[in-house]
Amino acid sequence: MSNKRDLKKTINYICSDLFAECVAASLYNGKPDEDNVNALLSSILMIQNDYVRRISHPEPGMKQQDYFKNLTKNFNKQVSEIIDQIAALN
Repeated sequence: MSNKRDLKKTINYICSDLFAECVAASLYNGKPDEDNVNALLSSILMIQNDYVRRISHPEPGMKQQDYFKNLTKNFNKQVSEIIDQIAALN
């Protein structure tokens, strides 16, 4: 397991790339619904804030290794969903 600082940097990097990709897709894919784009951008920011906070404060009583494995699995799942939503912007 990498340290918490590296994990936070990775989450911030991935979320910033998703944010930039969403903005680019909204600008260059015709005219997608502005409400959908805004909702997608805000969900990316909420995911970033949520996971960075969860790294700093792991659940008590749970093994740290299991906690961080579960955290990265859930983060990857949500990132995949966001990528699918960005691809579906029209």
